[in-house]
Amino acid sequence: MPTVDVNGRKLGYTRRGSGEPLLLVPGMAMHSHIWDEPLLSALEHDFDVVAVDHRGVGESDDVPGEFSVVDLADDVAAVLDVLGSQSAHVLGFSLGGMVAQELVLRHPDRVRTLILASTYAGGAGSDLTAPGPMAMLQSMGTGNVDVALRAAFDANFSPAYVADERRYDYFKRVSLSGRLQVPTILAQARAAFFHDASERLDQVRTPTLVVHGTADQIILYSNGGHLATLVPGATLHTFDGVGHVFWWERPDETVALIREHCLGRAAAA
Repeated sequence: MPTVDVNGRKLGYTRRGSGEPLLLVPGMAMHSHIWDEPLLSALEHDFDVVAVDHRGVGESDDVPGEFSVVDLADDVAAVLDVLGSQSAHVLGFSLGGMVAQELVLRHPDRVRTLILASTYAGGAGSDLTAPGPMAMLQSMGTGNVDVALRAAFDANFSPAYVADERRYDYFKRVSLSGRLQVPTILAQARAAFFHDASERLDQVRTPTLVVHGTADQIILYSNGGHLATLVPGATLHTFDGVGHVFWWERPDETVALIREHCLGRAAAA
């Protein structure tokens, strides 16, 4: 995986395709490999896709101490600088969706269109009672990788999806293909907990699509609806019966949504 130098430290990324720049920002306890096929192979026909790794994840350098969602947003802006992109379409997922909120608020000229996926605004009106995050954190405390991965699989996907054991085996291979560390995940969780853009999102003028599954057990679906009310002109797309990592469950529909929102067309040219 290539890296870029950002303020004297490395940040890893994956880059594929050609066309308008599309930046993919992953969630907590996830590296850039989570985007995976068939999403990337479909998007690369229309976009110059850059999927970044957060600090301390994959090939990205560790950063001692705590960090905030704002710090992660500044990392992403610096990646755009190094890669020579004045602006990009941005899809932020879960923690990455919080990062995308701060990115568009701090650097509105850098974001062409915005997709906020399986995420929340923070502050009043948000609901943090989903069972998935606690189950994942408790599983990591066992020190057993298989226990932790199984908990992550169950939490991130719908019951219908996890019923097929072959899907767990694939999820495990993808998850183990990049570096993740418990201290980094805990720091990400604290950053997400303190995220609050709720009273500033009315400043956003970027075309925004909010995407959320009704079976999400990491960030409850109600948060997607609430988020969509806070961003002027935002559209909410609901994946009925789908979990947190919706593009694994509905890849074709996800690709069509991205193309239509970012480019104004539902199919590749």
